Amino acid sequence: MDIIVSYGAVFLILAGVFGLFMAWGIGANDVANAMATSVGSRALTIKQAILIAAVFEFAGAFLAGGQVTRTIRKGIVDADLLVASPELLIYGMLAALLAAGVWLLIASRNGWPVSTTHSIVGALVGFAMVGVGMDAVKWGKVGYIIASWVVSPLLAGLLSYGLFRSVQSLILNTDDPFNNAKKYVPYYMFLVGFIIALVTFLKGLKHIGLENNTFETFVYALIAGGVMMLAGKYFVGRIKLDPSADKDFHYANVERVFSVLMIVTACAMAFAHGSNDVANAIGPVAAVVSIVSSGGEVAAKSALPYWILLLGGAGIVLGLATYGRRVIATVGNSITELTPSRGFAATLAAASTVVLASGTGLPISTTHTLVGAVLGVGLARGMEALNLTVVRNIFMSWIVTLPAGGLLSILFFFTLKGIFS
Repeated sequence: MDIIVSYGAVFLILAGVFGLFMAWGIGANDVANAMATSVGSRALTIKQAILIAAVFEFAGAFLAGGQVTRTIRKGIVDADLLVASPELLIYGMLAALLAAGVWLLIASRNGWPVSTTHSIVGALVGFAMVGVGMDAVKWGKVGYIIASWVVSPLLAGLLSYGLFRSVQSLILNTDDPFNNAKKYVPYYMFLVGFIIALVTFLKGLKHIGLENNTFETFVYALIAGGVMMLAGKYFVGRIKLDPSADKDFHYANVERVFSVLMIVTACAMAFAHGSNDVANAIGPVAAVVSIVSSGGEVAAKSALPYWILLLGGAGIVLGLATYGRRVIATVGNSITELTPSRGFAATLAAASTVVLASGTGLPISTTHTLVGAVLGVGLARGMEALNLTVVRNIFMSWIVTLPAGGLLSILFFFTLKGIFS
């Protein structure tokens, strides 16, 4: 307790700096890969993607990022074992933030789309093992996360494969693809509005006290889908056939129709992502602030001051703007060639997987789901459409993420403990 009293201000400053660094990593890696389908399909330029993400990621993080956040992310660590030694929890949270931030920096520099959730979980497991003991780690939860490496990309891949095959059947492989695109894209827009609304209600708005029952959630999602379909019908109806555009690429006019859909999807996904994944950076910050403010009391949940939400939102935007291009290039261009219609199938499949996971309680990564969805779209065109070398490198980076976060966290934990103890 004396350590917390003596160094409380220092701990708060370090939590703010490390939390900003971690949020920067989320922007550079996680947000970048979330926007990659829009950029890779050329529905948006990199500057437009950064602007959209800046507005909607920040809005999602600040407005729906959470009034209350769990101190121990995803229930990985047993907080009860740390009640007698709150300073160890502070060292652990600081070490986890710094470790996850460093790993995200390394991954982003190499263009690897890794999971920010798995980065912080690996870091928490590392500190808990050496700082408290093996019993402090809830290994069942870790097992679920490892299982999600297979389940989430496989499920998203299957959904995106099915979606793109439907696009091929209803639109691309028909005698009049342009008019069929104008006919069917509004229905796809309904699906986007419905799924994205579900993501937002299930993963985001419950944090600000707007928690609805299942029936209400589905009704609101259906209304959102209907509004999206009507708006889509209006904008798609204004697109006129340009015969000269199809000279270089047979489906250029069709892809113009799908570009409208991709822009809407990018905005909605950015908001939903910001509302959910900002917790990876601000959860540990809130834990440190709570312990220091209470003089050493370890709580299961922590009140979340608005300045922490601002910190998380600002860090995410900075990360995407300054370092997001590398991951965008990997997911958007290197795995397989994307067009707006393919990008739409991948994004909607990823969002649908997040909704299914929310309902079943499966801890998944948005990164893994989106990469799996892009793979599914590529497979719909044949194995030769995939860059298997890039795919192998991505899978290896996923496997390394948990142990890398853990090892870095152990190093930083003992460094902080040595400095302050």
